[in-house]
Amino acid sequence: MSGQTPGAGEPLKGLPPEQLPPVSGPLTGGESATSPKADDFAPAPRQNVFLKELLRSNWVTTLLAIVAAVIVGGILMAVTNKEVQTASVYFFSRPGDTFVAIWNSVYGGYEALFRGSIFNARADDFLTQIRPLTNTLGFAAPLIAAGLGVGLAFRVGLFNIGARGQILIGCAVAALLTFNLDLPMFLQLPVTLAAGIAGGAIWGGIVGLLKARTGAHEVILTIMLNYVAIYLVQWMVRTPGVLQRPSGGQPISAATPANAQFPELFGPRFPLLDWGFVVVIGATVFVWWLVERSSLGFRLRAVGENPHAARASGISVQRMYIYAMLFAGGLAGLAGMNQIQGAVTTGFDSTIDAGIGFDAITVALLGRSRAWGVFAAGLLFGALKAGSFTMQASQGIPVDIVLVVQSLIVLFIAAPPLIRTIFFLPKTDAEKAAKARAKAAKKAVMS
Repeated sequence: MSGQTPGAGEPLKGLPPEQLPPVSGPLTGGESATSPKADDFAPAPRQNVFLKELLRSNWVTTLLAIVAAVIVGGILMAVTNKEVQTASVYFFSRPGDTFVAIWNSVYGGYEALFRGSIFNARADDFLTQIRPLTNTLGFAAPLIAAGLGVGLAFRVGLFNIGARGQILIGCAVAALLTFNLDLPMFLQLPVTLAAGIAGGAIWGGIVGLLKARTGAHEVILTIMLNYVAIYLVQWMVRTPGVLQRPSGGQPISAATPANAQFPELFGPRFPLLDWGFVVVIGATVFVWWLVERSSLGFRLRAVGENPHAARASGISVQRMYIYAMLFAGGLAGLAGMNQIQGAVTTGFDSTIDAGIGFDAITVALLGRSRAWGVFAAGLLFGALKAGSFTMQASQGIPVDIVLVVQSLIVLFIAAPPLIRTIFFLPKTDAEKAAKARAKAAKKAVMS
């Protein structure tokens, strides 16, 4: 029977390997006519791919960072509320009182924030109801201008934290050169505006020039020039014949001439909103065009992405640094002009920036250093500032809570993996690759 061909039901023993039937399947790693192939699987639905990419986007991460900061801010409101503290003493006997107190504190706080920054439904007429929105726009204008300058520098790889000094010098130059001209308004106003922008640009250009020629780090330069600007303006407003107000010995400058002030945009019922906001919108359009559409903007972005590759392709990196800081300083000077030509026209001293110089860093980070992103971030921070006063007045919530919310927004923006972990968002390809590398390195060490 050894020479007989085996039947279908007989065992295939004794045959050489080349005469054995092929064996394949999912457990062998081979493929057969009936085993599924990689190409046999249908691709993921397009809506799933779109949703996954949407959840990975920067806009979703930014929005959820704001949501997370608002949640933490609500917790702080509840913890610091006296009614919540009182009700929590007998929580186990009457827990409902505690939850009601928590709801009242959080809802009351954010309702006051909305009422003070967007729309006040308690007012008698429509114009008074929308006044909070105009206050928000007025507070946002200098934040947007300075944030555009910081964001533009970020796009070129420069960390400009000298907006405060650039604002101060812009105000000082405008006051020195234009306050005593006594020109008609159609000349005095633009001349004052141009002088302030030029002053800020010069102060920022010093940083760019030193960075380009000596390689000095822009962070150190801007920090030191901030102090130089602060003490220089303090000396100016204390010295008669320089910037000190002629009548009296107070350390404050003369008031901004009436013909150099921005006119109110919608009349005296909305005093905080003037034509400076329109100028800021124009500056936003200009920065967007400059960075995203112009050939100079392409070179600036190339330097920001990789200065060595930009230099190898023939771009003058040093020149781009100077240009970037000139633009950044000029935009900070525009923020200063929004202060002395709009918000504070009775005279200024070394505190005229009102923290705008450092808030601009936060605005630029939140806006991802994009022109319209910075514009939206400035509106958000303007709303927080406008609404904080109503929160404090009507609910007794400290303004510091709003500052905490602002800080938390930046914290969460700076840590996108944390946001994706909190809200169970899909990880990016870069995060997956980093996790795989870490896992492989750990496995190699253990082996």
